Amino acid sequence: MKQWIVDAFTDQPFKGNSAAVILVEEFPAETWMQNVAIENNLSETAYVKKIKPQHYAIRWFSPMTEVDFCGHATLASAHILFNEFGVKGKLTFSTLHVGELEIEKLENGRIQMSFPARPPVMLSTVPDQMYQGLSIKPRQVLRSPQAYFAIYDNVQQVKELGTDNELLKQLAPYDVVATAKSDKWECDFVSRYFWPANGGDEDPVTGSIHAGLTPYWAEQLDKSELIANQISTRGGTLYCQMADERVLVSGDAVIFSECDIRI
Repeated sequence: MKQWIVDAFTDQPFKGNSAAVILVEEFPAETWMQNVAIENNLSETAYVKKIKPQHYAIRWFSPMTEVDFCGHATLASAHILFNEFGVKGKLTFSTLHVGELEIEKLENGRIQMSFPARPPVMLSTVPDQMYQGLSIKPRQVLRSPQAYFAIYDNVQQVKELGTDNELLKQLAPYDVVATAKSDKWECDFVSRYFWPANGGDEDPVTGSIHAGLTPYWAEQLDKSELIANQISTRGGTLYCQMADERVLVSGDAVIFSECDIRI
C-alpha cells in the first residue's frame, strides 16, 4: 500500500503541516487505520477511497483518535490526486461528519476547498480550565462546534501565549484556538491551535478551524477575502473567502516523501 507525506499550507518543504495520504480500495479496519496514524505520528493520516471519478470518501486519524474534520489533510489528499494521478476538474470528498467538501485546483496552482461555515458563538459561561489553561487571559471567549476561541488584542499576545495542556485536555471534545487581528500588511489575522484532547499539544496549521475563524474575522474586519497566518513553529498561510454559507480556504502544498507500507 502506497503512502505519501505532504506539507500543506506552504510552498516550502519542512514548513506548514504534514499529513500522510493513503489511497485505499476499501477502508481497512479502524484499529489498523489508527495504528498507522500512531506509527506515522503526524497531525493526521488521511485515508481516501474512490467512489467514482472525481468523487472520493475521506477519513482522518490523528495519533490519538479519528477526527471529525481536517483541512490540511484534505488539501494534502487533493494535492496527491491532482498531481500524482492527473485528476482534472473539481473533486468531491464525502465525509462522515461535515458533509461533502468541494475541491478544485486554481489557475495559480493553489488548491481551494469549500467548507461549511462554522462561526463561533457567545457563551453564557466559560469553563475555568479555559482561563487557567492559558498564560494570558483572552479579551473574549467564544465557541464553535470544534473549539473554544480565545480572542486577543494583538499578535504578540498570541505569540507569547503558553498553555497548561493538562487543563486544556479537560475541555474535550473541544480544542482551543487563540487568534488576533494582524498588525502587518502580509495578513489579516493570526492564530495558534491547541488540541491536547484530540491530537497533540499544538497543531502546526489547522485548515478546519478557518471555517470558524474566517466568518468571525470577516465580520470584525468587514471584508470577505482574508489572508491568515498560523504562527506555529512551522507556520503556514491560508487564503480565505466567505461565499454565502460556505468558507473557501486555499493553500499550497509540497510532497515530502513517497513510500510503501508493508501490510
